[in-house]
Amino acid sequence: MASVSVVVPCFRCAHTIAPAVASVAAQVLRPTEVLLVDDGSGDGTLEQLHRVARAYPPGWVKVIAMPHNGGPSAARNRGWESASQDWVAFLDADDSWHPQKLKLQMEALARDPEIALIAHDMNVQPRSAPAPALKHPLKLRVFPRRLLMLRSPFPTASIMLRRELPFRFDEARWRAEDFMLWAQILLSGHRCAKLNQVLASWHKPPFGAGGLSGDMAAMFEAARDVRKTLHAQGLLNWWQWQLGEAMSLVRYTRRRLITFKRRHEGLFLARRNA
Repeated sequence: MASVSVVVPCFRCAHTIAPAVASVAAQVLRPTEVLLVDDGSGDGTLEQLHRVARAYPPGWVKVIAMPHNGGPSAARNRGWESASQDWVAFLDADDSWHPQKLKLQMEALARDPEIALIAHDMNVQPRSAPAPALKHPLKLRVFPRRLLMLRSPFPTASIMLRRELPFRFDEARWRAEDFMLWAQILLSGHRCAKLNQVLASWHKPPFGAGGLSGDMAAMFEAARDVRKTLHAQGLLNWWQWQLGEAMSLVRYTRRRLITFKRRHEGLFLARRNA
């Protein structure tokens, strides 16, 4: 087993948590523990988490119950604080991992022990689809501290980081909280890297869909506030901050156009087939 604690925040995820945990259990190199944090779901999620835990060896899956809904930052922080291993990996309850994920990440860390955070690519595919094929050669990109952080290059379900890092998710943020944390780690001078492999999958589009990330306008404003905060903390200079604002507006406009086009095409097909 790898010295990894997997933290999975769970809010009303009873219908997706079993396949998410199954993707962790299917790892070629298994983590030492899986921490399922129920974020005050108030439905049948907590009971389902315990049922999932009982399907695996005793103690491998641990269930943590939050007394009330505190949001994804609070749930991830609770799992992080409860982690017992050297490395903490994050997985959302409606995503899944490639079987080679932890093996390839741990091998990269063995080759470059100065890394504090390691990520990889993700894709969008149906839950029933086979794991994406690996690309050769495998490459590791180390990100420079001067990265402008126009957007987060680190998807949350791809992240593995050192448990001892002196940072946590901002619990006042319910959107772009991951962007904020990865930026703080990178721009503070910690070594961050990314594998050129798709080792995890979203099972819904990361934007233009339901859930917190689906509200594009709110996500855009949250990312703007992150860049403003990073500037106030001295992690982005004024030029980086303003360039980030301009590039983010271009990216946001493009996303709105893509979403409008998809919806327009869907309505057209529905009317034509009516």
